Parts: sequence; structure tokens; C-alpha cells
Amino acid sequence: MAIIIDENTQVIVQGATGNQGKFHTHQMLAYGTKIVGGISPGKGGQELAGLKIYDTVFAAVEEQRVDATCLFIPAPFARDAACEAIEAGVKVVVVITEHIPVFDEMEIINFARQKGATVIGPNTFGIVSSGKSKIGIPPNQFFIPGPVGIVARSGTLTYEIVGNLTANGIGQSTVVGLGGDRVVGMSFVDVLEKFDKDPSTKAVVLVGEIGGNQEEEASVFIKKMSKPVVAYIAGKSAPPGKRMGHAGAIIERGKGTFEGKVQALKEAGASIATLPFEVPSLIRERIV
Repeated sequence: MAIIIDENTQVIVQGATGNQGKFHTHQMLAYGTKIVGGISPGKGGQELAGLKIYDTVFAAVEEQRVDATCLFIPAPFARDAACEAIEAGVKVVVVITEHIPVFDEMEIINFARQKGATVIGPNTFGIVSSGKSKIGIPPNQFFIPGPVGIVARSGTLTYEIVGNLTANGIGQSTVVGLGGDRVVGMSFVDVLEKFDKDPSTKAVVLVGEIGGNQEEEASVFIKKMSKPVVAYIAGKSAPPGKRMGHAGAIIERGKGTFEGKVQALKEAGASIATLPFEVPSLIRERIV
């Protein structure tokens, strides 16, 4: 099993004919993702990698079942594209786009909640159910099936940790990128709750970073989880008040500090990795 997406998830790619959309559509297909079409206004009827291109999401859903969409849409137009997909009935919306205005992000997420859709992102690397489906931009070669669920705010750190797990023969059930912006569709708690109910997930890795209070909120839920959690928090040496890579990675008025997050997670019973390469051994200790 997996969470959110699996081998039966039918996916469209919005912005499929752009440079990024085209490249990652080919990569997702190579991983085995069941992509059933692309969306590119004005290019309806064309083909990409054997896939039909539609002018609108509505045109795509009239012809076939669409469970999820992946957005490679420039920031000024991402809100309209996401809301179109949600209005058309697509239930999983993966928003890769970064630099979307905060108010646009709020509108996307609010509309998704009204319609019962799940938004992953914005500014996310996407989601991978290993060996089943990949929606987003992670490198294919790192993700192999296994018992470890991963939820993260950072893409590159996730790739490093997944790479270390895979090199040590430890596969992953599902890997979820929450997104690095201040406003995102899913929280750590949302994903941890799904992992705790997933019979194929035996342990969870939480990849956090400074800024905000998501990790502290996660620590409250971790106390109630039936599965072990290993956590890695980035930003130990970051100076207060300076944004570090992500819009959400900033310490303000003493909140969102590295020390505070680590302490909360330790008190919740999570094992803490001080460096990414420590994660595999900590996982082995917890799932033996």
C-alpha cells in the first residue's frame, strides 16, 4: 500500500508542453506514473510522449478519469490553473510552482478544502509512492519500495536522506514534500496521521527545518503515534531573522528555532539525527 497516490492513480500535467513540464513528464512516465494527458491552453489536440494535450482540465476529465494533477505553471497563473483542476473534480493537486503570491496560495487551499481536494505544495518537490507512482520532480533512481514513510519540507535534504536509505537497502512507502512556503496545503500532522494508519509503513522520517511551528505541532501528534519516528531538522547554524532558502524558513521573535524544534521532538519520543547519513541506522534501531 501507499498513501495519497498509488499505481492506479491517473495523472494529468498542467503546463506539460513547457520546458520543465515536458522534461518532468518524461521522467514521471519513466518511473511508471500513469499519466493520461497534458494541459496546455491553445495546444489542444497535440501530443507529447504519446499523450494527448488538452486545452483545459475540463476537456480532459470529460474523456477519462483524472485523479491527480501536477502543476508546472508560472506563478502569476498558478492560482487559476489549480482552481480549474479543483473545480473540475481533481482530488490531488501537486503544485510544484514557487514564488506564488501568498494570497493566491490561500485562495487555492481554501477552495480545495471547500471541494474536498488535497493540495501538496505549493513550492514542493511533489510526492512519490515508491515503485508505484511519482508526481513531481525528484530523481527517479533514489526511490525504491520499502517500509519507511517520509514527510519533508525540504527537497534536496529529502533526496539525500532517501539516497542514504536506499544505499543501505531501506526502501520507502511514500515520500511527501509539504512545500517550503509559509502557506501550504498539508501539514506534518496531516501526513503523519495517514502514515500511522498505513499498514505498509513501519516507521516514519520527518525532515524539518527552522521557521514556523509545524514541527512543534507534529511533536504533539507523535506522542500518540503507534509507529516510531526519526527526525532531522535543518538550520542549526542559521542566524535569526534571515530567510534560509524557503519563505517559511525564518526564525522570528525567538520562535521556530532549531533548539526548540529538536527539544519538542525529543520529548515526543522521536529519535533525532544530527546529520542526514545517521538516518538509516536510527531507522534500523527503531524497526528491528
